[in-house]
Amino acid sequence: MRDYKWLHEYCLNRFGSAAALEARLPRPNSGDELRAVQDDRYLSLISLRIFRAGLKHSLVDAKWPAFEEVFFGFDPEKVVLMGGEHIERLMQDARIIRHLGKLKSVPRNAQFVLDVTASHGGFGHFLAGWPITDIVGLWRYLAKHGCQLGGLSAPRLLRMAGKDTFIPSNDVVAALKAQNVVDRVPSSQRDQARVQDVFNRWHEESGRPLCQLSAMLAFTVNH
Repeated sequence: MRDYKWLHEYCLNRFGSAAALEARLPRPNSGDELRAVQDDRYLSLISLRIFRAGLKHSLVDAKWPAFEEVFFGFDPEKVVLMGGEHIERLMQDARIIRHLGKLKSVPRNAQFVLDVTASHGGFGHFLAGWPITDIVGLWRYLAKHGCQLGGLSAPRLLRMAGKDTFIPSNDVVAALKAQNVVDRVPSSQRDQARVQDVFNRWHEESGRPLCQLSAMLAFTVNH
């Protein structure tokens, strides 16, 4: 795997200047910013990510005010009390997306948020405290303890929340294959560890957050 210098030079050549490159790169939230977000907003983000999966994002986003209403502003203390009969009633509400499995995930993830808050003082505190040098470990934690947060849902949720992460998108995986880091989507712990090691090395060399390195790597894939 080539070093960060190659990646930086490639992106500079593609965009023509450092300013043009920087304008294309995402910015993660600071630890203080992550901690300042209330648990209801994290539960809303978790739920939004789940409902976006496999659907047109604009369709889901347009209906989200109705979701906020029927799920009590995603207050986890209230949502966790929603039983099966309540969810069944929501299946008759045409204002929202009536997907039973995804609707059931909301109170389950409310319990997850409450459990994390009980042990960390807030979901944002939990996210802020997780080291980015093991961000794949956070993906696995979310997939194991949350509901419907497997696959790309965990890294995409973290990106939505502003937690620094790389995302193994199609372009990033194609670039990693080209650099002989992996030969498939990194779904196993071994492959994820290999990818994490590469990003950790580039992070140490460049001082850049993982989300910027991820975007730069995707830029090396020609379309």
